Amino acid sequence: MSDTVIKSRQARKEVNGISTEVVCTEFSNYIFIVLTQYGKVGTLISVTPDSRSNDISTPTFSTKVLLGKDEPLTHVCAKNLAMFVSQEAGNRPVLLGLALKDSSLDSIKQIKEIVRSCKVW
Repeated sequence: MSDTVIKSRQARKEVNGISTEVVCTEFSNYIFIVLTQYGKVGTLISVTPDSRSNDISTPTFSTKVLLGKDEPLTHVCAKNLAMFVSQEAGNRPVLLGLALKDSSLDSIKQIKEIVRSCKVW
């Protein structure tokens, strides 16, 4: 049995008047991020770098809803919030738990900064 320590950081901030919690946890094979304004995990989305992409300067990402509502906006939010994490983490896949009341562009920008402050990768 290995004694690997799982790195995890969390933060809570107001985003447009809504209490928002972010928890980032690093596992050996992926980064797990929970973004919630409801106090629960919410929709679970896998964000994976697409290895078939030939152009390294603009990598493509696949998003797949594993649990929860599979809506176009969910995929857009997931890509926006997880792509930079995957790229900074050496193209590791990201598992994202998303439970947002406000998914406006302004909120997403603010939430990205909170994720950045919880960097474990």
